[in-house]
Amino acid sequence: MNRRNLLKGLGLGLAGGAINLAQAAPNEKYRQATNGLPPLKITNVKAIATAPLGTELIVVKVETNEPGLYGLGCATFRQRARPVVSAVDDYLNDFCQGKDPANIEDIWQTAYVSSYWRNGPVLNNALSGLDQALWDIKGKRAGLPVYELLGGKCRFAIPCYAHASGRNNEEVIESAQGLINEGYRYMRIQLGGYGAAGVSDEPDFKAAGFGTDKDNYMNPYLYLSSIPKMFEAVRKACGEEIELLHDIHERVQPNEAINMIKALEEYRPFFIEDPFSPENMGYFPLLRQQTAVPIAMGELFNSPHEWLEPMTERLFEFIRIHISQIGGITPAMKVARLGEWFNVRTAWHGPGDVSPVGHAANAHIDYAIWNFGIQERARMLLSEVMQEVFPGTPTVKDGYMYVNEAPGLGVDIDEKLAAKYPIPDKQLNSWTQLRKRDGTAVRP
Repeated sequence: MNRRNLLKGLGLGLAGGAINLAQAAPNEKYRQATNGLPPLKITNVKAIATAPLGTELIVVKVETNEPGLYGLGCATFRQRARPVVSAVDDYLNDFCQGKDPANIEDIWQTAYVSSYWRNGPVLNNALSGLDQALWDIKGKRAGLPVYELLGGKCRFAIPCYAHASGRNNEEVIESAQGLINEGYRYMRIQLGGYGAAGVSDEPDFKAAGFGTDKDNYMNPYLYLSSIPKMFEAVRKACGEEIELLHDIHERVQPNEAINMIKALEEYRPFFIEDPFSPENMGYFPLLRQQTAVPIAMGELFNSPHEWLEPMTERLFEFIRIHISQIGGITPAMKVARLGEWFNVRTAWHGPGDVSPVGHAANAHIDYAIWNFGIQERARMLLSEVMQEVFPGTPTVKDGYMYVNEAPGLGVDIDEKLAAKYPIPDKQLNSWTQLRKRDGTAVRP
């Protein structure tokens, strides 16, 4: 007789495989019920690679010795998907064999240092998949959504922003008004993508045969001069109550970013994202001397050394880390709690190269923390194919995100269907390859 059936036979209420201790005398009845049963252990950890929409997604599945009890977590690192699969299958699987999945903090801490060198994106994403899966298991055993384990809801749903973009101001306005009609009150406005306003003219580096044909081109002057005009046009067309965001994506020089942000003050941005690359964090004090425009920072952060001091010094208003890049729910909750003491709100990264499991992890944290700021919504969540591969995918309605109110993270995966969408044999993503007119590489 397995653990579930034995506990049910003893009259202990079950919810998603968990003992309802409200129906039993604490401690003693539970001890009697589990006496003689093997302790719950991890039996297997594996990576599931899939690309339903063409983008590489990596999900970690943690299996246990209780039949049917497993957890899922997101380990997606699109740019290096296969090394993450290897890190999970070849290393974390052996590391986790026989461990108690309830001991999330201990497993996280020991796995974090198991490679000695830490805070790299491959290992952090693998660790994130493990960590989120353990929280999923804990929720299923308790019969509760993960947000309940994190403290319960602070809001009825999660406000989101969506992306409004176009090749010119008229197209951006049309895109923004379409989002308003869908119920969105927050939107990120972009002209020509990420700082790519200069794609209309042929760059000299391509004529010279430098780089590759797929490399993108950026004209910094056109970008810097066009963004204030875009804000002016969208603000005039959409009104004052709509919140406007913009992503610089670290693609201009720090002094240029500061000057542009100052020029945007009159249009009251909700935030400007990633003005500086991680290598240029020292410019934040100068930015703060020049303007009070809210700043979101952290999409490229991997290590606590990158966000700890800036948050405690209040150098930006929103922490925008990619949760799987820092290792999962366990460290993200610590970041959120740190931010509460310094009035730094969250704006977790939520692009299309995060699996629905990862979006659910974002959302469960969003529900439970007081200092939530805003959540990025990825259009892939609306895809019917994605919802079929990942039953329980978070839903979006009227500008709000909702999780599947089921024990754990609420998202499952159809492994047979996922296998029909294998990840590409080669890494095809080229959006990071951006150059100036003379061919100098621009850091994203």
